[in-house]
Amino acid sequence: MRGFHDEPRPVRAKLDSLVRDALTVLGNREGWAALAQMDPQLERTRDVRHGDFTTNVALRASKDLGLKPRELAAALVERIAPTPDIARVEVAGPGFVNFALTMSAYRAELGEILQRGARYGSATPGSGARILIEYVSANPTGPLHVGHGRGAAYGASLANILRAAGHEVDEEYYVNDAGRQMNILAASVWLRYAEQHGAGTGFPQKGYQGDYVRDIAAELTREHGRGLLGDPAAVATAAAAESDPERQLDTIIATLKRTLGAEKFEIVFAAGLDSVLADIKDDLAEFSVRPQRWYSERSLTESGAVDRALDALQSSGLLYVEDGATWFRSTSFGDDKDRVVVRENGQRTYFASDIAYHLEKCNRGYDLLLDVLGADHHGYVTRVRAGIEALGNAPDRLEVQLVQFVVLYRGAVKAQMSTRSGEYVTLRELRDEVGNDAARFFYVSRSNDQHLEFDLELAKSQSNDNPVYYVQYAHARIASMLERMREQGLADPARDAIDLEPLDSAEEQSLLRSLSRYPETVALAAENRAPQHVVHYLREVAADFHSFYNAQRILVDEPREREARVLLALGTRQVIANALALLDVSAPTSM
Repeated sequence: MRGFHDEPRPVRAKLDSLVRDALTVLGNREGWAALAQMDPQLERTRDVRHGDFTTNVALRASKDLGLKPRELAAALVERIAPTPDIARVEVAGPGFVNFALTMSAYRAELGEILQRGARYGSATPGSGARILIEYVSANPTGPLHVGHGRGAAYGASLANILRAAGHEVDEEYYVNDAGRQMNILAASVWLRYAEQHGAGTGFPQKGYQGDYVRDIAAELTREHGRGLLGDPAAVATAAAAESDPERQLDTIIATLKRTLGAEKFEIVFAAGLDSVLADIKDDLAEFSVRPQRWYSERSLTESGAVDRALDALQSSGLLYVEDGATWFRSTSFGDDKDRVVVRENGQRTYFASDIAYHLEKCNRGYDLLLDVLGADHHGYVTRVRAGIEALGNAPDRLEVQLVQFVVLYRGAVKAQMSTRSGEYVTLRELRDEVGNDAARFFYVSRSNDQHLEFDLELAKSQSNDNPVYYVQYAHARIASMLERMREQGLADPARDAIDLEPLDSAEEQSLLRSLSRYPETVALAAENRAPQHVVHYLREVAADFHSFYNAQRILVDEPREREARVLLALGTRQVIANALALLDVSAPTSM
């Protein structure tokens, strides 16, 4: 995968090129040839008093060359060609080389921002890998809850960031429209349908109990009347004979299939699937999450994809039968135990479908399969990689990012979530309460591998303590300033003859430095699969802008100074808008 140094931006590009040239010159010395191939790995310093960038290349190379790190660092400093963009170069610490840039370099970067506009911070499209990112993929058995919302926000934001880093990205939702959970939904719908016709048989403890199930049942009544009742007494008798809640569900499902017949059971099944899936699609679309493809699990069976995958494993001697079940020798590929692919009753497991699905993904020609899954899927990675490798593909073609759980607070009370009981807070309810912008921003504010405590009251507050409000207010503040400028009859500053020399105050310099870090932030967020880098960056830029705005009057009388400050504000507005767009958060012009 490409790193941020592979697609440098103007400030970094000039420095990166200078250091590489110096390494090439040093590499001409006898025994030093390896230097010419080394990556400087420039990083921002934590304290600008020590310069703007630093490299540890001397520390990394010195041992192989038999030199002291500071000696090699000094040799590198001597070979750095002088340039107007570099104020000083010096050896620091045990062998770091620090670079302090001139403010003219940062002013030139502001010109780059104003010139590139919405394209600023983005790499050349198609310059990276071809990636398929699959995310959310919640079972269509009920409305999306707030936990699903975090996976949706993370996956969609990551897709945007990867595109900005130059990768070709497709987004996909895997619809688990086959198997036991869908049959449980169908049974739950039928049981509510029977209740509505006075033929209730009792509702099982483990059935889906949300109000949406009653709504689906009511729609069945409107379309079919009593025509789908079948034999409620037989269902009641079969259910009463089972005391175990899970076995009771399986018995109800089997009895319904027998008494209703395949055609009528499919009507009930399809009613549940179609209604819930339509709701999920609407919910995600309203949340600015729109996967290009919705991939049906049932299509894998109907197309013969599962059969083909199992046949390929069988031909390779990787399946065996034990205790009536068919097992895949996944331990041959690093798994901790072999996995069942066909149960004793002849039913294929979810894992069999997963192997077929990922083989189909590989066959579509993607360089990387990036799955975003819930934290409870931590055991999933090794077994699916085993299946991919067993069928002739590199296991590292699959990357899995796990999204940890969300803890939602209403005051001091923690909300409960359970898809069976119906006692959960839906994504739609969360969005209605705090708004899409706050939900998207808060969801990706922490690393996906950390639990997220979602503070509803903070997300709704209009204060500087609310990070999304604080960032959006900076953008709106600039829009308001531009409106005042036009009301005063002042023309927009020209962008073809930019004079930014007046930008020399501490606040202006700090903001210029912050703006120049945006391309690096995008690339680093892509490389680390970490949208939270964009969130943190936005907060820092907003803080620097507010400091500048409060310390320096922008619309001053002196034209040269005014125009320079307006251009700095315009560059800030552009960068904030670009970064918010990666998160699908709006950039308001008023608040």
